[in-house]
Amino acid sequence: MFSSIWEDIKGQFSHGNMLTRIIWVNIGGFLLLLLSKLILMAIGGGSIGLYEQFKHSIIIGADWKHNLTHPWVFITHMFLHEAPMHLLWNMVGLYMFGRIVGDLLGDRRVLPMYLLSGLAGGLAFFITANLAGSGLGIGSFALGASAAFMGLLCIAGATAPNYLINLIIIGEVRLKFIVAFFILLDLVGISNRYNSGGSFGHLGGAAMGFLIAQQLSHGNDWTAPVNRVLDSITNFLGNLFARRRPKPKAVYRNPSLKKQPAGRPEQRANRRSSSEGDDRSYQEQLDAILDKIKLTGYESLSAAEKEFLFNASNK
Repeated sequence: MFSSIWEDIKGQFSHGNMLTRIIWVNIGGFLLLLLSKLILMAIGGGSIGLYEQFKHSIIIGADWKHNLTHPWVFITHMFLHEAPMHLLWNMVGLYMFGRIVGDLLGDRRVLPMYLLSGLAGGLAFFITANLAGSGLGIGSFALGASAAFMGLLCIAGATAPNYLINLIIIGEVRLKFIVAFFILLDLVGISNRYNSGGSFGHLGGAAMGFLIAQQLSHGNDWTAPVNRVLDSITNFLGNLFARRRPKPKAVYRNPSLKKQPAGRPEQRANRRSSSEGDDRSYQEQLDAILDKIKLTGYESLSAAEKEFLFNASNK
């Protein structure tokens, strides 16, 4: 069962859109914190001290020394959640409003917008935590995708303010009113000193979303340089792993073999690979398997054909 779930996740991650991948990374971040908490509590005899040290090393803090010595926290904090409901609401919001951004502005812009909004939210938390001190009840650390979600929500609202969203019980609501409602919630949170640090971060993400949408309407695409950086990182990692991956051994066909039987390639491949253990030569069997892979893919091979191909590649 678990292998089937893993294969489904890999398929969705490989063939889904960018929003799907972001959601799966966030789910993975939640599971990372959950499992690390269970393991480190067991190692620490029930104490959460080791877990807190680990968690703080990957989330953004109010202390500038912490952030400078852990620079990755500006990115990692926006993919991590500790509370299940925090994860659930952020992912539901991302799914509902991130799709609008992807459909209207292009799937390639979704990840840069997410990163820029999350980064702005982290910086807003850091700045207000240092300027306001403890007077507004701002915590020492922050994590979650809320600021990135607010950024995508505001981009969607600024791009299509009259877009109708069908909400349960309420019915159809224009997107601009939903944006205003979420901003109002954060203002209420700040005024009541409830999760003020998070609320400031949310507003920072929202401000970045509005700026991105405004600049895009004037022909300035802030996502383009981010995509160039991401492409450079992807190409570097791809080339790095490609050099480490063992090269497959080349298999050459024997030109002296007799002429192939008549018929279309797919018919010939099916005839040649339909029976196993026959009197065909070694090269004829190999050619039949290679033709079958070319026409219908590796997964169409039988277990015996896969074993034959594996043995041939090791000769």
